[in-house]
Parts: sequence; C-alpha cells; structure tokens
Amino acid sequence: MESVALARVVAVVDAVGATSSRHGKVAALSELLAEAAPTDVVPLVGLLRAQPRQGRLGVGWRTLACRPLGEPGAASLSVADVDAAFAALADVPAGAGSGTRRLAILDDLLGRATASERDFLGRVLLGELRTGALDGVLTDAIAAASGRPPAVVRRAAMLAGDLGATAELALTEPAALDAVGLTVGVPVLPMLASSAASVEEALATTGEASVEYKLDGARIQVHRDGDTVLVVTRSLADVTARVPEVVAAARALPVERAILDGETLLLGEDGAPRPFQETMARFGAEAEREALLRPWFFDLLHVDGRDLIDAPLAERRRLLAEVAGDLVVPGVVTADPVTAARLADEALARGHEGVVVKAVDSPYAAGRRGKAWVKVKPVRTADLVVLACEWGSGRRRGWLSNLHLAARDPDGAFGPPGGLVMVGKTFKGMTDELLAWQTRRLQEIETHRDSWVVHVRPELVVEIAFDGVQASSRYPGGVALRFARVKGYRPDKAVADADTIGSLRALLPG
Repeated sequence: MESVALARVVAVVDAVGATSSRHGKVAALSELLAEAAPTDVVPLVGLLRAQPRQGRLGVGWRTLACRPLGEPGAASLSVADVDAAFAALADVPAGAGSGTRRLAILDDLLGRATASERDFLGRVLLGELRTGALDGVLTDAIAAASGRPPAVVRRAAMLAGDLGATAELALTEPAALDAVGLTVGVPVLPMLASSAASVEEALATTGEASVEYKLDGARIQVHRDGDTVLVVTRSLADVTARVPEVVAAARALPVERAILDGETLLLGEDGAPRPFQETMARFGAEAEREALLRPWFFDLLHVDGRDLIDAPLAERRRLLAEVAGDLVVPGVVTADPVTAARLADEALARGHEGVVVKAVDSPYAAGRRGKAWVKVKPVRTADLVVLACEWGSGRRRGWLSNLHLAARDPDGAFGPPGGLVMVGKTFKGMTDELLAWQTRRLQEIETHRDSWVVHVRPELVVEIAFDGVQASSRYPGGVALRFARVKGYRPDKAVADADTIGSLRALLPG
C-alpha cells in the first residue's frame, strides 16, 4: 500500500478548515485516515495535529521566512517523505555544522514541495495549522474510519495518552482497543474541572462532594513502579529529572506500583504557598535549587495492580488517604453549602486559590472537562493567548508592556473555526522582572510590527485575573474583560488549553 500523497493531505486540511460543520470535518478526515497505509497513520495524525511525532524540530518562524527557495516543485511528496525528512531533522547531532545540516534537510524538503505544500509544512512546523479540527474531531474521525464506537476510541486515547498510537491500533487491530487500560509508566490525560461562581452553585451541580483546596501550583502526575518513578506535567511532558524531591516523596509511599494525580508548589517558611511564578521557575529549573517543591495529591488512579479510574471518587479518596497520608490535599466530604463555604474560606486564608468541588460518585474521566469537578475561585481568571504587545511609555519606555489578549473560538462563532478572538488589553500586574522577560520573549516570536505594536505568533498562554466582563462593540466577540491584570504566564499550558470566547460571553450579565 503506497504512502498517502502530501497533496491529498493538504486538500483535506483545506476542506476541513473551510467548513464549520463538525460532521463534515469528521467525514473528510475519516476518509483520509481510511486511505492511509499502516506505516502512515502515526505520522499522518502528527501532521493533522501540527505535532510531528518526532517532537519539536527546532524550526522557527524566522528560519522559514528567510529560506531562499526557488520555484515550487510539482506534487511528488508523500507522508512517508515528510516523516523521513522530519526524522532526519530530529536526528542531526548537536555540534559544529549542525545548523548547516538542518537547513540543508529543510531546503531539500521544501524545494520538492508545491506552493500549497510549503505553506502547509510551514504551519505544521510552527504548530499553527488551525483548521478547527481539534483532538475531539480527530478522535471521532478515527472512530468512523475504524468502525469502532467513538467512546471506545476516546477512552483508549485517554488511557494511552497518545492519539497517534491509538489511531494506528484502531485502524490495524480495532478489536484490540477494548484491551487498552492503564499502564504504570504511561501518562494519562488529566481530568479537568469546569468553573462556578460559588460553592452553592457548584454543589447544586455535583450533589454530595469532596470539597478540596484549589492549590496554585503546577499539575503533576506521578507513576511509581518499584524504585522507578516518572513525573509528568499537565501536558504529559517528562520532568522527573527536575523534581528530585517529588521523586523521593513518591518512593517513600507504602506501595509498589501507583499512579497519582496532584499538584506541586513552593511553600514559604510560614507554610503559605509562594507565588505561582516562583513555583514555575523552580519547576522548570534543570539545576538543583535550594527551594524545595512540596507534592500534594488529590487522586489515585492505580494502586498495586488495581485500576481505579472507574471507581467512585469516594473510594479513590479513601485509598489515597491510606497511600499518601499527609500528602493528600485537604478537603471535606459534604453536601452542605455552609460547610463547603467554611472550607473555602479556610483555603483562602491560607493563601490558596479557592476550592474544587468533586462529585463523590464520579469516575476519573481522563482528558475531559465535565461537571463532576467544579472549581470555585473568588477572583475570576482566564487563560488567554497573547496576540501582540505595545511598547510602554514613561518608566516603561523600552519595554513591551500592554498585552493584546485573545480567547479561543473553537466553533468559529466569530471567525474561522479554531481561531482566536481578542477580548482585551492589559499592562497591569507586571513586575520589572516580568516586563524584561516579556520584552525579550515576545521579540523572539515576533511576526511583524508597526510603530508601537509588536505582533507575535500566538503560542504563549497567560493567566489573567479580572473582575468581570462587559458587552463591547470594540472587539469582534462582543465582550471585553473588566480590570484585567496579569497573574503570570503559564508555560505548562498550550494554546489548546486557553479559555474560549463562549465561556467569557457566558459571564455577561443578563
């Protein structure tokens, strides 16, 4: 079976991007997947997600913009050709001459491509495909192409933590999807929480719940198999080598094999949490630091041969208490709003963000944001994407200061599906240190500029606190943030994790 032509992939991607119909997107993608040779499936899924299976390839916007390519070639490339070139880029050893070798590989690939293929490959390399075909759509397409129920494919993808591998299994051994389960050492997509304005509102959704501190830390998933420990982030990136204190805490637990979900953060001498930025600085450090991260666990997915994701939360929390002891996030099981509010006040008094209200009968829905977990924070926050930044004036002259912020528009309600919609600007809440870093970083991802605005690739997520929203004719989404201020950048989150324009519009009064 021959490898799928790249021109065919480009044509399907263009068609998917041109329609707002979810059914249409699924149909086009499933047809393409059904045509793929078995060896094409994993690299093809990587191309469709703008996430090559080789990982980051070190090709940026400036490199692509400066390539002195000749006239586009005729359509001759296949998915296998692209995958081979990406593998060659990833395999170039560091050292003298590596840059020249990488450019030669890139120029050869682009030189064999048509104009539309060059554009497509550039967007894949930059992670900016934006067809509105998010992982949920692609998962449904895999299900349609394999003839298996979407729920089965979705569960397998969540437990495998790898959509490409799941697609390969679905299209080559569809019956084997039923056997996919938790594997210690294989990261699982984390369960996510929706939001509510109060504990009363949250309890009305969940019923009796485990009301737990909402920590302002970095999400971690810890796998232990004997003395072997793996620690991954929210995005499933391996950070084991950076968190030896978390590894030591995991090895001290009275179990042989376990998968735990939790957070890690820095605590001050008074036991209060340090600012999120300090936690992330320590979390991202390669070298050993004096500041130690404290792990807290709030869920147990597996323990000593027993999978728990389908067990009710009440059972998982009971076993977690036996396993993790004083490393368990504080909480209380209640259906009483007064009791829940009391715990929320306690969490806030100790410097935490608020609480998460979790239905006691809920299973662990890996990778999903449903109504079983509901976070309640007194100050509203949103994770937004930086589109541009204005140069400051006065004391901030020479620094990029005023951020242009956007929310995701996955359904294309206010533009192309999967696009971004601007919802406000802010220059508040930034320290001099953050301004200096921001000025440097934004110019590294700059696409173009005018007299006072630097436009950037939309790849940075920043957490913004705000007091509410208001109707606005200034922005295309019809909504603007009120009193927005920067809490901090979120390097642990991807653009796909940013909040949507729909969630912000839902906050409009009346």
